[in-house]
Amino acid sequence: MSIGRTSFRHNNSSLLSYRRGWVDEAVAAIEAEQCRTADTHLIRLIVPALAGIDIYLKDESTHPTGSLKHRLARSLFLYALCNGQIHEGTPVVEASSGSTAVSEAYFAQMIGVPFYAVMPRTTSAEKIAAIEHYGGKCHLIDDGRALYSEAAALATRLNGHYMDQFTFAERATDWRGNNNIVESIFTQLKGEPRPVPDWIVMGAGTGGTSATIGRYLRYRQLPTQLCIADVEHSAFFDCFRYQDRSRTCERPSLIEGVGRPRCEPSFVPTVVDRMMKIPDVATIAAMNVLSRRLRRPVGGSTGTNFLALCRLASEMCSAGQAGSLVTLICDSGERYRQTYYKPEWLKARDIDPTPYEAELILFLEAGHLPGFPIADVTNPLNARGAAGPR
Repeated sequence: MSIGRTSFRHNNSSLLSYRRGWVDEAVAAIEAEQCRTADTHLIRLIVPALAGIDIYLKDESTHPTGSLKHRLARSLFLYALCNGQIHEGTPVVEASSGSTAVSEAYFAQMIGVPFYAVMPRTTSAEKIAAIEHYGGKCHLIDDGRALYSEAAALATRLNGHYMDQFTFAERATDWRGNNNIVESIFTQLKGEPRPVPDWIVMGAGTGGTSATIGRYLRYRQLPTQLCIADVEHSAFFDCFRYQDRSRTCERPSLIEGVGRPRCEPSFVPTVVDRMMKIPDVATIAAMNVLSRRLRRPVGGSTGTNFLALCRLASEMCSAGQAGSLVTLICDSGERYRQTYYKPEWLKARDIDPTPYEAELILFLEAGHLPGFPIADVTNPLNARGAAGPR
């Protein structure tokens, strides 16, 4: 507990009758966890072949639950508690592809409420084990399209609260600041040679983090642009390209944590400057190349981010531009030892990342520009040089 909070509780006895009991204690426990948790590292990746271009990786894998979703889960629990939706003993239900459920299970255990994760049956065994480690229960389904409805139905059956990250991610986080991820990035960049990056690259799962970044850049009037790296099987890219939120994708994403079958309510395309659609094979190639450079494994969605960042860096090289780029290490590759890092798993899906790896290595070691195509579209509403307010 903070000194101020402790002082209030002990020195204002006349107001104790107005306290909210268990909810106050739950909020205090979550805020205390944030105070105990040091900020995640911002790693500079040294690439001599890209002189004048500084690459930074915000390492979200070092959170207590091992992924970027730790921030989201904390915000969602605080949002639900402060909205009066979670009380003592309230079962909490979430629809998730894994990482958010791991982090929510952690916070549910912290405040002592039951937690249920509704997930595709294809979710990695490592993530399922992590959820169960924190006391959560996994409800696996075969049809990923039924994820939302099944989670809502389960919450109703349990008389619980459906957290619904895909709707509330962009509402639960304070995008103006309060140590959100983008404010943290700019604070950590203050002493760097190029402290205002040209681009921040982010994948889209719920859309909440990209909404936070895009809004913050505008609120602080920063020239940094936001690029969203989408995956092969996902609705976000087409939603952005055609400005049509009704776009869907029937095939589930192979890359856990990013890509969705629909354009989620938390995705805000108007704050995105550019989107790229990264083939799954290129994602895995980039994941492998980056893992070898860092000497530790990263997750698949980090490969998606890194490939888009390399594309932007190659354009800057071609134009003779200097600057800086930032992306995220979303989670550790340890969770994917039996999938993306397993040759038999890749072979069964006819995925051979070797040619893509070779091109990326040539780019990072000698500056040779990658030649493989990537679908790419800019937001005409946010184009540089567009007319300002009239």
